[in-house]
Amino acid sequence: MNNYLNIHPEVAEALKNNQPVVALESTIISHGMPYPQNVATARAVENIIREQGAIPATIAILDGKCCVGLNDEQLEYLGQAKDVWKVSLRDMPYVVANKIAGATTVAATMRIASMAGIKVFVTGGIGGVHRDAQQTMDISADLTEMSNTNVAIVSAGVKSILDIGLTLEYLETLGVPVITFSQKEFPSFYSRESGHASPLSSDSEQEIASILKAKWDLQINGSVLIANPVPKEMEIAFHEIESKIQQALNEAKLAGISGKETTPFLLKRIAEITGGNSLATNIALIKNNALLGAKVAIYLAKIS
Repeated sequence: MNNYLNIHPEVAEALKNNQPVVALESTIISHGMPYPQNVATARAVENIIREQGAIPATIAILDGKCCVGLNDEQLEYLGQAKDVWKVSLRDMPYVVANKIAGATTVAATMRIASMAGIKVFVTGGIGGVHRDAQQTMDISADLTEMSNTNVAIVSAGVKSILDIGLTLEYLETLGVPVITFSQKEFPSFYSRESGHASPLSSDSEQEIASILKAKWDLQINGSVLIANPVPKEMEIAFHEIESKIQQALNEAKLAGISGKETTPFLLKRIAEITGGNSLATNIALIKNNALLGAKVAIYLAKIS
């Protein structure tokens, strides 16, 4: 893998010494938020992880290398460049071979994190089964990657633009444990509510780390989804955001937007419709996830 992996020296040293490392995706920088909020958020998230005592490793594909840990110049580039690919698993060989700049989705970030030996990954929300998937067959590669790769994901649930119920059913089929932190109901990204009970719940970061260790010690491959509800003071009520999502979905359908362009369009449009409130919530939840992810990674490193 040395030909394809470029691990930042700080990250490599931490992994060598069994220090806690937290992987971060880069799609949220290039395709999830506008500049300059995207770069400011990326730096803030890395700082939160450092303050807890873990090492952040933002992941992207640059100059034909899977980069694990980025410097300020690389973060700035990903935040401003207009030609950065949104890279899922299927795109990785093409992007690497052609030395195209790529921001990694959940699936691609998981795979690269696993290649580097990182066990905990923080994101905003995972992809899943899209609404009307029975007609479109639009199901994110994030889910199938979660069934194969031994990297835990901390997220604010499933992106609420998706079909949350079907996504939870699909995760059950794939054998992926879903643990919601601090409440019994599964969260829905912008809101702490979703109308769906969480399969599992825990109030303890230490317990979650123990569950991760037990799963992989039992040689049960695959991820664990750790759903972390957005802070109460920053959530948007479920019924309120749902009407905005429906409006954005209708606009995407009329515009003929599909595939990997769908999520960036919807997030941008929902931010416009909510007058920026959804962007503020998005930033709050990713910071909150970084805090939980760092704590889980620290406990996992202690017991591994």
